Amino acid sequence: MKKQVAIYCRTSTNMQKSGLESQRRALVEYCKSRSIKNYLIYEDSGISGTKSSRPSLDNMMKKVRAGEVGAVIVYSFSRFARSTKHLIDVLEEFESYGVNFISLSEQVDLSTAIGKAMYTIISAIAALERDLISERVKNGMKNARAKGKQIGRPKTRNTDLIVSLRKQGYTYNQIRELIGVGHGTITNALRESLKKDKKK
Repeated sequence: MKKQVAIYCRTSTNMQKSGLESQRRALVEYCKSRSIKNYLIYEDSGISGTKSSRPSLDNMMKKVRAGEVGAVIVYSFSRFARSTKHLIDVLEEFESYGVNFISLSEQVDLSTAIGKAMYTIISAIAALERDLISERVKNGMKNARAKGKQIGRPKTRNTDLIVSLRKQGYTYNQIRELIGVGHGTITNALRESLKKDKKK
């Protein structure tokens, strides 16, 4: 069975219909210019890039994991990934399944030497980003302790930091290791943030 080429488009609000159309047009034209006919379009309209779950993206990833996709083409990194870490994680998964990745705006094609070099640079930036966050968290906790503040679980949890790390794509285990809180604390912080967002 010939593997399909998946093209992915996304807009943050339903009002950006023209934006979705322009992304689709550019991606389809790219495929036609390279005689790619076996493409399938996946679109998420009115869904924020920070959302961990997007129906069409989730469906596309199922096809990737089922071995039905040979390449993924997107309009830009920002239309596809919710964070640098998320981008790296997905690219690593693509690599494990032998799936090529192309982004038109950034002119990245991971099947080329330049594309592979870009991937290495992006990976290095993601690693640096993780190290900087870890360092800031540790320094903040040291500073708090130096001022005599108790770093307890429920009362001293940094809800904003937990929510921020989660939105950047960090897993519960990674957040726990970074700031030294339990799984329940992370869940409660995210639940509390969700309640606040609903009240706004």
